[in-house]
Amino acid sequence: MLAIAFPAIDPVIFEIGPFAIRWYALAYIAGLFAAFWYARWMVKHPPALMTPMQVDDFFLWAMGGVILGGRLGYVLFYKPLEYLDQPLNILKTWEGGMSFHGGLLGVVFAIILYARHIRVDKWYLADLAACTSPIGLALGRLANFVNGELWGRVAPDVPWAMVFPGAGPEPRHPSQLYQAVLEGSLIVIAYLLWRNEKIRNRPGILTGVFWIGYGTFRIVVEFYREPDAYLGFLMGGATMGQSLSVPMVLFGIYSIWRARPIAPAA
Repeated sequence: MLAIAFPAIDPVIFEIGPFAIRWYALAYIAGLFAAFWYARWMVKHPPALMTPMQVDDFFLWAMGGVILGGRLGYVLFYKPLEYLDQPLNILKTWEGGMSFHGGLLGVVFAIILYARHIRVDKWYLADLAACTSPIGLALGRLANFVNGELWGRVAPDVPWAMVFPGAGPEPRHPSQLYQAVLEGSLIVIAYLLWRNEKIRNRPGILTGVFWIGYGTFRIVVEFYREPDAYLGFLMGGATMGQSLSVPMVLFGIYSIWRARPIAPAA
């Protein structure tokens, strides 16, 4: 069997007593700040419906949406019976358990609420999030790889397959890297489209591209990623990730279809 040695990178960068800095946490922090500064730069360009100060406030709302939505999404989508039996465990976020799709829904609610708060087009705000969030997604997938988690399916004949710690002796697809590359490519795709002022002036297009892109990439990668052991395959051999991504693609199509030009200021 072919296999590449898994690069055993310590998931902990350094620790002082009980305090530890992990690559996973660093990835999210770096992704957040990179997206933050990128968004501040973007709103300075036409149609410029928000100020950098408003971007500052929005990121606090978005962080809350990611954390609450990600945790509740994991509870509802992946382990509802377990947490129903022991509801206090929902608060134990330090034990892991976050859902991308749940976090996405949390951000959607944050966008709707904050857009109403500052009276700005919610689709403009959604486009801003769509262009910046792939940074954190790509870094997060790289952190998954470093942690040796969310590995791929068995792939004995793939030259770049790896044997992951805790996943048995079989070489597997490094599906975390597949996701990092594909989800990271959305940064470039969104930026190239954003450079077109006509697209920027039709809020919803960039949002649609992100939802279609992520949903499609996730559906494809799930064919190479090992399904969660406690869920396995669902109806028709689909995984939970694929089932949750199909509505994303459909919503992305709707977002592009309903995009309208920004009305000129009176």
